[in-house]
Amino acid sequence: MPFATLGLGAKLTQALAEKGYVEPTPIQAKAIPVILSGRDVIGVAQTGTGKTAAFVLPLLERLANALPERRMRVLVIAPTRELVAQIEENVRAYGKHLPLAYATVFGGVGEGAQIQALRRGVDLVVATPGRLIDLTEQRHVDYSALEVLVLDEADRMLDMGFLPAIRKIVAKTPATRQTLLFSATMSKEIERIAKDVLKTPVQVEVGARSTPAEAVTQYVIEVSPGSKVPALVHLLKDAALQSVLVFSRTKHGADRLARKLEEAGFRTATLHSNRTQGQRLAALKRFKSGDVRVLIATDIAARGIDVDGISHVINFDFPPQPEDYVHRIGRTGRNQAIGDAISFVTHDDADSLKKLERFLGRGITRKKLEGYLPAPGHQGAPPASMDKRLPAEAPGLPKRAKGPWRSKGPRSGKFGPPRSGPRHAGPQGRRGRT
Repeated sequence: MPFATLGLGAKLTQALAEKGYVEPTPIQAKAIPVILSGRDVIGVAQTGTGKTAAFVLPLLERLANALPERRMRVLVIAPTRELVAQIEENVRAYGKHLPLAYATVFGGVGEGAQIQALRRGVDLVVATPGRLIDLTEQRHVDYSALEVLVLDEADRMLDMGFLPAIRKIVAKTPATRQTLLFSATMSKEIERIAKDVLKTPVQVEVGARSTPAEAVTQYVIEVSPGSKVPALVHLLKDAALQSVLVFSRTKHGADRLARKLEEAGFRTATLHSNRTQGQRLAALKRFKSGDVRVLIATDIAARGIDVDGISHVINFDFPPQPEDYVHRIGRTGRNQAIGDAISFVTHDDADSLKKLERFLGRGITRKKLEGYLPAPGHQGAPPASMDKRLPAEAPGLPKRAKGPWRSKGPRSGKFGPPRSGPRHAGPQGRRGRT
């Protein structure tokens, strides 16, 4: 089924052909005609199936068929600045032959250029909720001409606490607007929000809810906590891991891991909230171009990663929430390509792994790397070859004197005889009062 049969004009189909896109994905084939009809839509599809183009293409067609007004007629709200940048990139690529003006609004950079763009007049705005609220309160945003409101990655916006901001923004928009809500997962909380902001929506759903794309091969590798870095280095020595996205639970952990991989000879970049906007965009650019082979990211920052050709996603830190797992591994296997998702699992992750498998409705294949497994009989402990602790009786070290244990005496409180007399504040140390 070519894109032209969905109701898209010649200029859009030309841009799609120049990008190498010939046929729509299932979510695009289902959503585009409904959106063009003017109906509200709830779009639920596995991550990596083309949700962004499913709403960008019909909205560009709608804008192109109307007289240019240079007023904000379409507003797309996304949770992170990286995702805003990716959506804008798609908008400009698909709309390159259209006489339309676009702007982005997000934090982490100065407001001046964004305010000027809004004053000049734009047809479509892509924004994060926080900065949009800031500019709205400063009276720089005019919602009076808005025709379509899009809430992208609605589940993540809910997780990040943006619901109050979303409600404020919705209250500013005309009641006659068309509203589109897209999400990779569909929880009961999202369904409640949809009832509040959408009118008799058409639900477009592709594949089972809350499941990764079928093109992604998933397996877990059992490791000890102390052997995770050596195990990752071992995997990266395989040339088949061409473009690798590694997930760290914390931004400081991402920086530490990047330093260790650089020391091991692997070109690495990081993406997390401590990086400036310029640094984050530069990291994405280097990863896309192949200048760096490994990109280490945290969950929030990675929401904007839409890079074709990611061969492997590696969960260096196992995600505690199943929804995060689905979003993480959806960065590979995009647009019907194939990819692998590898998760390191320690003993401490056992409950999270069981929770994930119940969520997915199936088990995940286990694999082992010899030499990186937990030591027998010591759950979660590193193997002897990786254990950096000194043995109890290492050569040259004094041995502990044998004999019965004796208390060193009371330190405070209920131990020892009752205190008498006034209490005096003493210096504070690691053990409390001294």
